[in-house]
Amino acid sequence: MTDGRRRVFLDLEGNDNGTVFVIVAAPTGVVYEVQGGGHGCVPYELEGYLLPVPGSGLDEELKGIFVGELQGAGAKGLAWPPPLLERLRAAVALHVYGSANRDDLCPAPLVLDESRLAGADEAWVPVLTPDGPGVLVWENSD
Repeated sequence: MTDGRRRVFLDLEGNDNGTVFVIVAAPTGVVYEVQGGGHGCVPYELEGYLLPVPGSGLDEELKGIFVGELQGAGAKGLAWPPPLLERLRAAVALHVYGSANRDDLCPAPLVLDESRLAGADEAWVPVLTPDGPGVLVWENSD
């Protein structure tokens, strides 16, 4: 049985240019599905709209954290050590996002949504955008 929403699987495997995307939560009728969690291959989904973040190599520090430091083991429910949490905050803030629905002319950085930090995982990090909550997604390391 379906709920009437369109489902789109974002297959980011083989995306070697370091592209990242933001899924902004919104009642659009479109649910984006991704694979995250490192070697755990955890399915994640969020209803909303998808925004590509322009640039290449934007996932390098994120992969340094999740693949290097955490060795691809996933991070859901992790008690983040302060130095690693600070690295994650900085990695997320580098990805700027501009909203066409706002009056400001300068794009604002994404902010790690620490109220949802327990749900953070490789290739699925909760963020706050100028338009509300969302998630930052990129290629999973599995």
